[in-house]
Amino acid sequence: MAQRVLVVDDEKLIVKGIRFSLEQDGMEVDCAYDGEEALKLAEENAYDMVLLDVMLPKMTGFEVCQQIRGFSNVPIVMLTAKGDDMDKILGLDYGADDYITKPFNILEVKARIKAIMRRTNRQTPEKKESLKTVERGDMRLDCEGRRVYIRDREINLTAKEFEVLELLMRNAGKVYGREELLKLVWGSDYPGDVRTVDVHIRRLREKIEEVPGEPAYVRTKWGVGYYFA
Repeated sequence: MAQRVLVVDDEKLIVKGIRFSLEQDGMEVDCAYDGEEALKLAEENAYDMVLLDVMLPKMTGFEVCQQIRGFSNVPIVMLTAKGDDMDKILGLDYGADDYITKPFNILEVKARIKAIMRRTNRQTPEKKESLKTVERGDMRLDCEGRRVYIRDREINLTAKEFEVLELLMRNAGKVYGREELLKLVWGSDYPGDVRTVDVHIRRLREKIEEVPGEPAYVRTKWGVGYYFA
């Protein structure tokens, strides 16, 4: 079944170029040119990936990303014309999984899309058969459905937040350094830095911890890294 991508940018030449390139690789591509149109398509269709420009008419890419996160864990890659680190971190704060800075090489975009899709969809037969769930105290991961429950209440996580939590829960008590987490979850080819890990850990704590500033689940080993208690 062909992978389906939503490309959102108000620059029609950029959209046309990305669409043509992805379709050459057998992907199905839908296009939107403003934030409202993008949100409507995301609500009505199931996508494997969303490429989302930051600067859009009607709604910003950040606003669209935040609203999509209310109903979907689809991987979202932000496209930004600015090299400012705060824009990139802000994008991650709103629920994005990755970012690409304009101007970009279309080959880089395709490589990043494929890498994220591989990591999102990767699941061995052994995991499907014997590692369907992970339980630690009152928290339970449904690894097939990629859902998280605390005392039977579902917590809505993004794809990357789920992957970080799953890694930590499967290896409870083991401390992972930020560089190690970045490599294991985002891959050795990820161009970002360890601040990406810190942003995701903070966002994860805001969702699963009763008091994020005093975490009971995902804790910090000062000077070393993070672990699941």
